[in-house]
Amino acid sequence: MPKSDNKQITLPETMCAMVTMGHGGLDQMVWHDDWPCPRPDADQVLIRVRACGLNNTDVNTRSGWYSKAVSDATTGEGYDQVNDDDPTWGGAPIQFPRIQGADVCGEIVAVGAGVSAARIGERVITDGWLRDPADPTNMNKTGYFGSECDGGFAEYTVTLADNAIAISSDLSDAELATFSCSYSTAEGMLTRARVGSSDTVLVTGASGGVGGALVQLAKYRGARVVALASEQKHADVAALGADRLLPRAPGDLRAALGDEAITVVADIVGGAYWPSLIDILERGGRYTCSGAIAGPVVSLDLRTFYLRDLTFAGSTVIAPEVTKNIVKYIEAGAIKPALAATFPLSELRQAQADFIAKKHTGNIVVCP
Repeated sequence: MPKSDNKQITLPETMCAMVTMGHGGLDQMVWHDDWPCPRPDADQVLIRVRACGLNNTDVNTRSGWYSKAVSDATTGEGYDQVNDDDPTWGGAPIQFPRIQGADVCGEIVAVGAGVSAARIGERVITDGWLRDPADPTNMNKTGYFGSECDGGFAEYTVTLADNAIAISSDLSDAELATFSCSYSTAEGMLTRARVGSSDTVLVTGASGGVGGALVQLAKYRGARVVALASEQKHADVAALGADRLLPRAPGDLRAALGDEAITVVADIVGGAYWPSLIDILERGGRYTCSGAIAGPVVSLDLRTFYLRDLTFAGSTVIAPEVTKNIVKYIEAGAIKPALAATFPLSELRQAQADFIAKKHTGNIVVCP
């Protein structure tokens, strides 16, 4: 889709936004129709948001689940105790009020100093990882869009010009808003685990946004994919390219796999079932993780780990080129969106409640 020819727009002083006021339940997200509209600073762009996807990071930050004071599964409810010093993905404090939302698709409508005015009118999606331009690979100097700064649950948002990636696609705004966080997370996991065409990858939570992205991107790398998902969602996951589907948590996973040799487990679930995932890995196998929605505290027999020569790879901060590569895959038609539902931005509470219930396959998106 070409960029707009309209270079001149009048920017509003205020905008509609769903603003998170503090840690807690869904009622902490408050609708405002007179929130100050941001302006781009140097090296930034202002984006008119057309759609914004939902992610577990939004839920976990709002509820305070990232805090080490919490050991429960992700529920979306507030917790009785959340440490003030570690309630975000980076183990650091967060400033409220905060506009969350990391997966923006929209149009650049203004630019700050140092950014070419030729970018006005570009259709873009956002790269959520905010980096030090002078030291972009330093993980200790990263922030996240919608966490360390305001994000996309609003009519307008600002981000660094380098984080607004131009895209040419016939997909809808809502479809494009499903990609950035989920697919870059999945690609980061597969990169850390060095997944290639000789691998068989077991994907947990394969019906979710990251899980479905793992299925598609592992297939893109030529790997064989065994997907775990609720049986009523098997047809949807099969459409993403999974070679074999099993129930979400088979009672005897080794028996369910039969002769299937799993060389990589790509996990976003964790919880009590976690030891079963480790037990079925082939000798020399790799485990990669970027989530623990069923519970962050797990049990490990270290003998399994070292006697079987396993490699564990956590994955959060991804390489700078990952999201740009995702855009290339989209433009080439190599991956496709899995859009489960769209809601008006004003109905974000209901959208997030549906997201937490996990009855959907793919991603949920809100549109201003």
